Amino acid sequence: MSSQSTSTAAKPRQLFVNLPVDNLDRTVAFFGALGFDFNPQFTDENATCMVISEHIQVMLLVKPFFAGFTKKPVADARAATEVLLALSCESREEVDAMIAKAVAAGAATPTPANDMGFMYQHAFEDLDGHQWEVFWMDPSA
Repeated sequence: MSSQSTSTAAKPRQLFVNLPVDNLDRTVAFFGALGFDFNPQFTDENATCMVISEHIQVMLLVKPFFAGFTKKPVADARAATEVLLALSCESREEVDAMIAKAVAAGAATPTPANDMGFMYQHAFEDLDGHQWEVFWMDPSA
């Protein structure tokens, strides 16, 4: 981490996570069923921008398009873990509701829910095998 001080007037950075997908329409339908919106400004036949928050977006790219951004092989998320995507929720109930929506839309749950007292976590694998860790943390802990 840099030792330079950060100005409070500095514009917050945005984070764009890029994930390869097999079928863009199917993936949009899946995440739409979980309640996510998409930015049409960054959407075409090769990609879409799923909005997580004002500063966090997930670019869902069809695999051939995704491969154009790297010289490395594109990981098969069904066979190897390339990333764990951790998504916060406002409550335990919201965690359970998101997992239920994901399963209803075709997701798998790789592990059971984990209640650590100060944190409640559960996970789903999306249609392309990417693992999403959905969690709630007790702010008083």
